[in-house]
Amino acid sequence: MLQDLLEGAGRSVVFGGVGIGLMALGYLLVDLLTPGKLRDLIWVEKNQNASLLLAANQIGIALIVFTAIFTSYSNFVEGLASTVIFGLIGIAVMGTAFLVLDWMTPGKLGEVICTPEKHPGALVSAASHLGAALIVCACIS
Repeated sequence: MLQDLLEGAGRSVVFGGVGIGLMALGYLLVDLLTPGKLRDLIWVEKNQNASLLLAANQIGIALIVFTAIFTSYSNFVEGLASTVIFGLIGIAVMGTAFLVLDWMTPGKLGEVICTPEKHPGALVSAASHLGAALIVCACIS
């Protein structure tokens, strides 16, 4: 019983590290897609549009990681590989959704996200990130 507990704790640490790593990649994606430095937009300028987009991105990645772990193979290595692969796919799909939405709307979506006043385009962009994540979650399960 103690062996199972320790093994489960170890797996939690590894999956947690992978999840945090994927969320960090998601942060870098949003930073790349928006002009300026995301850290300054959110923590210095307190930009609500950028905050909303990043929050949706992070929740979306967490949902993908959760679904991949929850449905993971009984083999730890296969489950870990599945989590990494689907996490990376999710990040790519979210980035693609952002670019498609940018292409379909007037102006530059990244600039809209960076405006200091609330903009409805930020909510739509956040929804597309969550939608993309849910699509990947459905593919996993």
